[in-house]
Amino acid sequence: MAAPAGSGVRILVLGDSLSAEYGLARGTGWVALMEARLARDKIAATIVNASISGDTTSGGRARIGALLSQHRPTHVVIELGSNDALRGLPLKSSQDNLVAIAQAAKAAGAKVLVVGMQVPPNYGGAYTRDFHAMFGEVARSQGAALVPFLLAGIADDPDPVRWFQADRLHPNATAHPRILDNVWPVLKPWLKA
Repeated sequence: MAAPAGSGVRILVLGDSLSAEYGLARGTGWVALMEARLARDKIAATIVNASISGDTTSGGRARIGALLSQHRPTHVVIELGSNDALRGLPLKSSQDNLVAIAQAAKAAGAKVLVVGMQVPPNYGGAYTRDFHAMFGEVARSQGAALVPFLLAGIADDPDPVRWFQADRLHPNATAHPRILDNVWPVLKPWLKA
C-alpha cells in the first residue's frame, strides 16, 4: 500500500533473505523487530519491507524505481550484495548497482543507509577485502549512512554455528535481535538527522 504524502517517516528496506525473514516465523526478523523498537521508542514510522530472498543488487536496481513511486519513502535501507558474492558476480557491477539504487533514492528525496556485509575468507583475500570495502565506498560516494557489517558478532562469533539455521547461511531467530542491535546505533540518529 502506498504511503500518503506528508505522513512522516517512511522507511523502505530493500534487501535479500537476510531482511525477508527467510526460514523464520513472520514477525521475528530484524526488520519487524526494528518496527517494534521504533514504536517502543515512540518514533513514528511506517516500514515497507520490500526484501526478496535471493535478490541481487541488479534485482534491487530493477525494482527501486517502482518501489520509490509506490511508497514514496523518506528513508531507504539498502541491504543487498550477499547473493552477488555467492554467485561470483563482478564487484564492479555490484558497486555500480548499489550506487544507482542510492542515487535513485536520493533523487526521490530519500535519505540512504547502506548495510555492509562480509564474505568468508575462502573467497580469496582480495575478493574478501574488496567486497567488504565496497559498501563503505558506496556510502561515502553517496553521502549515505553505513552499517559496516550486518552480521557482526554473529558470523564472526567464535561459535557462529549457534546463530545460523541448518543451511549455515541464514541467521536463526535468536540472531535477529543482535542484527537489529548492529543496525540500531546507525539507524536511530539517521532517522533523526
